[in-house]
Amino acid sequence: MVQFKDVLTGRERRSYVRATDYQRCLRVAGKHNDFEEVGRTPRHHTMFEMLGNWSFGDYFKREAIHWAWELLTEVFKIPADRLGATVYTDDDDAYKIWADEIGLPKDRIARWGNIAKGDDANFWRMAETGPCGPCSEIHFDRGPEFSEGPDCVPDHSHTCPRWLEIWNLVFMEFDQRADGTRVPLPMKSVDTGMGLERLTSVIQQVKTNYDTDLFTPIHAAMRQLLGHDPESFEAERFSYQVIADHSRAVTFLVADGVAPSNEGRGYVLRRILRRAVRHGRLLGRTEPFMDVTAAAVIDIMKGAYPYLDTQREKILKVIRQEEAQFARTLETGTSHLEAALAPLSAQERVIGRLPDSLPDNAPVLAGEVAFRLHDTYGFPVDLTVDMAAEYGVRVDRGGFAAAMAEQKERSRKGTKAELSRQAGLGEIYQDILRRVGETKFLGYDGTEANAKVVAILRDGTEYQELTGHGAAEIVLAATPFYGEGGGQVGDHGELMEQGGGSTLFKVEDTQKPIAGLFVHRGTLQGRIKVGEMVTARVDADRRARIMRNHTATHLLHRALRNVVGPDAHQAGSLVAPDYLRFDYPLDRALTADEKRAIEDEVRGVVRLNRPVTTTIQAMADAVAAGADAFFDEKYGETVRTVRVEGYSLELCGGTHCTASGQIGSFVITSDRSIGAGTRRVEAMTGDGADAYLRERLALLDRVSDTLGVTSVDAAPDRVAALQDELREMKRRLKAAGTGLAKASEVAAAATEPVPGVKLVAHSAAFDSPDQWKAYVKEIRAALGSGVIALAYDADAPQIFVTVSPELVVRGVSAGELVKAAMVSMAGRGGGRPEMAQGMGTNRDGIPAAMAAIEATLKAAGK
Repeated sequence: MVQFKDVLTGRERRSYVRATDYQRCLRVAGKHNDFEEVGRTPRHHTMFEMLGNWSFGDYFKREAIHWAWELLTEVFKIPADRLGATVYTDDDDAYKIWADEIGLPKDRIARWGNIAKGDDANFWRMAETGPCGPCSEIHFDRGPEFSEGPDCVPDHSHTCPRWLEIWNLVFMEFDQRADGTRVPLPMKSVDTGMGLERLTSVIQQVKTNYDTDLFTPIHAAMRQLLGHDPESFEAERFSYQVIADHSRAVTFLVADGVAPSNEGRGYVLRRILRRAVRHGRLLGRTEPFMDVTAAAVIDIMKGAYPYLDTQREKILKVIRQEEAQFARTLETGTSHLEAALAPLSAQERVIGRLPDSLPDNAPVLAGEVAFRLHDTYGFPVDLTVDMAAEYGVRVDRGGFAAAMAEQKERSRKGTKAELSRQAGLGEIYQDILRRVGETKFLGYDGTEANAKVVAILRDGTEYQELTGHGAAEIVLAATPFYGEGGGQVGDHGELMEQGGGSTLFKVEDTQKPIAGLFVHRGTLQGRIKVGEMVTARVDADRRARIMRNHTATHLLHRALRNVVGPDAHQAGSLVAPDYLRFDYPLDRALTADEKRAIEDEVRGVVRLNRPVTTTIQAMADAVAAGADAFFDEKYGETVRTVRVEGYSLELCGGTHCTASGQIGSFVITSDRSIGAGTRRVEAMTGDGADAYLRERLALLDRVSDTLGVTSVDAAPDRVAALQDELREMKRRLKAAGTGLAKASEVAAAATEPVPGVKLVAHSAAFDSPDQWKAYVKEIRAALGSGVIALAYDADAPQIFVTVSPELVVRGVSAGELVKAAMVSMAGRGGGRPEMAQGMGTNRDGIPAAMAAIEATLKAAGK
């Protein structure tokens, strides 16, 4: 319902007052999170399809209830005597409609909820704030054999499995405020939701959603891989259901452009896939299998969603790669876990031993160790529990939960106050919007305009007038300043006395904190008052640079898709005055030929000076015309399109050149990975691109001078000759011997600053970084368990620290040891717990650095 929130609150109007929709939904976090229930119950899913019908100030309770009843009983032919309903406790109108008009027996109508006492049963809210209202749920009677007692009635909490909720009719009447108050909406609306999977289970007359033909082919594919008969399937139904559900979610997420990563939606995808893989292992499947179950999903759903079939190879490739990566994570985590378990138990490993079967006096793995495995290696705690049980060891789940809570608390510290401040500001912005209406944007037609001041804020407080200097926020009735959005940064400039007098306010950023309201943020330069007229002047030169970069972003997008393929669609962007960046899904770097082809194509369109035009049209018409729309963006019923004649067409609300030739120069400055399967291109235009190319040419000239050649053309041959000389010198040095002590002798001289922790702290003047790293490996082979700190004695001294796996589990961190050492070496460093590196500027500080490492180990007592 998020896309209709502004319609429900009356802030946005559509050309229609009724709507019907179906939508793919992913529910893994937030208020309506079912993730932990998935697979355990017959009805919960991560990915499901929601069917809905809407009224925006048109029909209300009577029509919604009558039409729902008609659809279920007359169209879907569900027996009327198998249906029941719930209503909110004091919703007498809904109760009477069900009892008196529909004729539903009163023993099949239940009242639930008391919002005033914190019981929100049958009272639906999209979030802590926003549209809300009482609701009426329609339940299906699965039969008396599912009853759990005589009091089994339609129940909002689903405590009795006899009744299955299939449709929720929400009567949107109120707006929930952040301060806890609830006020009537400007119009009464209806929002209904019916899960396709639940409805299918009723129509197909099966016990659970997972027994419908939306899921059974996925089960069949997994059963074939495992060789399971129907009895084995039933015995392992929980894991089968998890795999089937998660396969659907993963397939659609990848198809919709989400790539696995450690943050945002990418982390959601990774978490779902890894949970499915873990359940595959519980079923005994150690080989990859998710591409097989995903292929089954595509075959089931391609009729309704043809794009799944057209992207089949891409979807399966991403899933294979992520499953393979997780297999490596499991391998690494397993080795660390087994090292931590070894001192705790001498029992032989028993595959399949259950945690609940362990005796009360079983040895316990510290929760902190389980948390470190989870936090450092992404090793699922459930897998830690199961593997520990196989060795006869319990896991301190309470300690794990405490460590997790401590980490969350650390990450939340300092953010609660900010969240509270933002919520308060949001209420103020909403109040301003209600009072003065939406800000009219004038920036498409120019960079200067006269406008009335309608609100002034400082530190979250509204003022009628401000004088002097300091940070403030100004809201105008209309503005030429572009508010940040769609990847484009906000405008800078100034607010002056009307007619171009002295500067009253320096605008340092322009934002749209809520839809429809432009807020100018910056520094007060004099006196400004609500109600007075000012001249708003955008920094025109900065705006022109932004416009060049924005239009160039559209050209880059089209060129990428033409050169790399249609999957290279926008996954994020930034349009700033000095550069542009563009994120897109691709699991490899651009080749040199591809980069040149993209640059050549963009520059060709620039030279042709094609007209750039904008149009306001219906969303459906824009998409039908071939406009590119993006997964991340919210679009209204009416949209703005930007067309580069004969080349590209995109939905976009940003500011643009009027012809492609205004871009001037164009150059790609970098192409790099920002996560698994996602790349980022950065580029420059106009005089910025010219300056960049001048710097690169000047660098080539400096390189030529350093090499002692008369022209850049001769530089490659000179570099090749120097490389030959270097190889020969290395050969001679190797033949003469390095002068390094034997690695075995260095290992034998290890100290033991903490019982059970050996430390090798050694420095030498190595011939090369390769020799340095190789020497570490030789020492490790001779030392076995322990910490190695090896310094590279040079003008720019370096230190390399490596920690064996069993010590990592105990809490020894190479990264922390390097940071301690760098204080004496006047440098910086860091890395992972098992391996880290640093570089300094003070080679005389190497002995003190080694001492700091030893002191850190002693202090930690690890």
